[in-house]
Amino acid sequence: MYLCKIFGTFKNYFRAKKPNIAKRKIMNNAKDIRLFTPANLLTLGNLLAGVVALIVTLRYHAYETAFWLIIAASVCDFLDGFVARLLHQSSPLGVQLDSLADDVTFGVVPAVVMFDVYTHTTSFYGINAEWMGYASYVVLIIAAFSVLRLAKFNIDTTQTTEFEGLPTPANALMLLSLAMLWEQGRVALYQEHILVVSIAAALLLISPIRMFALKFKGFGWRGNELRYTFLLVSLALIIIVPAYSILAIIVLYIAISTLRWVVVGRKTETEK
Repeated sequence: MYLCKIFGTFKNYFRAKKPNIAKRKIMNNAKDIRLFTPANLLTLGNLLAGVVALIVTLRYHAYETAFWLIIAASVCDFLDGFVARLLHQSSPLGVQLDSLADDVTFGVVPAVVMFDVYTHTTSFYGINAEWMGYASYVVLIIAAFSVLRLAKFNIDTTQTTEFEGLPTPANALMLLSLAMLWEQGRVALYQEHILVVSIAAALLLISPIRMFALKFKGFGWRGNELRYTFLLVSLALIIIVPAYSILAIIVLYIAISTLRWVVVGRKTETEK
């Protein structure tokens, strides 16, 4: 009986110590995490560009400045993954940080920009201003669907060579470009237009449409025909219509991807 009590005491002692051992391991892992790597600094640059874009939008309604800040953020977003792979510094922290930064820069910023443009426009059909005021909050669906898009991308293993749904950076550039063109007086926008564009953009983010990625299979033409053709047409658009080029390129990207998805889908069904 006495030996059983001693055994029970030791058993309880070691059970009590297990959480502490686990906690110690977590603390050791936390100490090993490197916060300020070159890749993470680029991701933070992406985030800060997005935050500044929010400030210039809400305070100065400077959509052109916000657009160029998103361009800078996109460059940082491209380089952070490249630098992480180059320096062999890819980490779970970097993955999480990248998604959080993208959510702000490519999700919240375009939603706020379109909301701000909406508040400075009127109804095309002369609908009651109070009702249209309530409708303005529909535009914020862009931010919500961007989060869904990013979360899905993080766990979807099929999006290595192509994307499912419109990538958030492309969506942000498309909407910021539209806002900039409106600010410059190059396009006319009414509240109804903004609502339709915002809902369509949000749905494209979570759509099942497979969008091609600009990930080249070597430098040869074979296997890269679509990518090279797209880049050449994009270059032509930049030369011919520089002011509208970003918007035109992304709309072209959506159109080509959708057509490709439909054709490939039909071929697959026929083969089955």
